[in-house]
Amino acid sequence: MPGIVMPFATPPEAGATTEVAPGLLWLRLPLPMALDHVNCFALDDGDGWTVVDTGIASRRSKALWEGLLAGPLAGRPVRRVVVTHHHPDHIGLAGWFQVRGAELVTTRTAWLFARMLTLDVQERPRPETLAFWQRAGMAPDLLARRAGERPFNFADMVADLPLGFTRIAEGDVIRMGGRDWRVRIGHGHAPEQATFWSAEDDLVLGGDQLLPGISPNLGVYATEPGADPVAEWIDSCRAFLPHAGEGQLVLPGHKLPFTGLPLRLTQMVENHEGALARLADHLAVPRTAVDCFPVLYKRVIGEGEYGLALVEAVAHLNHLEKAGGAERLRREGEADLWRRTR
Repeated sequence: MPGIVMPFATPPEAGATTEVAPGLLWLRLPLPMALDHVNCFALDDGDGWTVVDTGIASRRSKALWEGLLAGPLAGRPVRRVVVTHHHPDHIGLAGWFQVRGAELVTTRTAWLFARMLTLDVQERPRPETLAFWQRAGMAPDLLARRAGERPFNFADMVADLPLGFTRIAEGDVIRMGGRDWRVRIGHGHAPEQATFWSAEDDLVLGGDQLLPGISPNLGVYATEPGADPVAEWIDSCRAFLPHAGEGQLVLPGHKLPFTGLPLRLTQMVENHEGALARLADHLAVPRTAVDCFPVLYKRVIGEGEYGLALVEAVAHLNHLEKAGGAERLRREGEADLWRRTR
């Protein structure tokens, strides 16, 4: 199987664009985290632009967009914002564009999640969240500290979303930048994440569902503690394979555009299958979710990564349990233990 190739060696500078295909511009917005950027795309619709994903709602992002609108986007308005999924780095400025007259296009689940989460502002973590962390094995001192801190709120990074959006769903066709794009939906990293496939010139807008070199977080949270996003992710990768071709240029939500999608989809399945095999071996001795960090991540997890590592560890344990490969031992007032069953 041919390898993965990245035809663009460097990304566009902040405030600049790179044309990746006629009428399709790639731009980057900064993020205040270890993964320090998100890719956004502007598609030329003649009298205006369709923007795919927006970056977070911050003063810097807004200033960069103002410069892009006046410069590379030639003063023409953004008439439509298409959002791949509900995470803040992708939907953060959708409402800001809506107030300026843009239509918001996304999946129903993405809109509902984003709308709900921007309205759910918490000054302290909810009791259900604290119990979830405790059952996963969070260290007592860290748990006590986080109980007294203001948690991350969507409203910190996502502009208010006015009522009204246009729904897209599996199999729909949307015209952007002079091309017809088939909507294909993935799950796992985010529920009902939209990807867009143009057969006319072998282009794929992949969001966080199709990334080169890194795997997006697959997390379980107190809102749905029994979820199995690992199964959803693997199923989505396999469902995309019949549509994947070697020559397609994938425009991902992070990192660099790439070709070699069939290999990448195979790798993404194998990465998680390998992690599950290591995890099953590790559970020959009962462990908490936090005890599973070393075997899942093969590196020291710092406090800044701790939350994402915890929810992904629970996700993999949930998957093993549902597949019959592990069982959970619940202990009153203590962290759950997990052990291998076969």
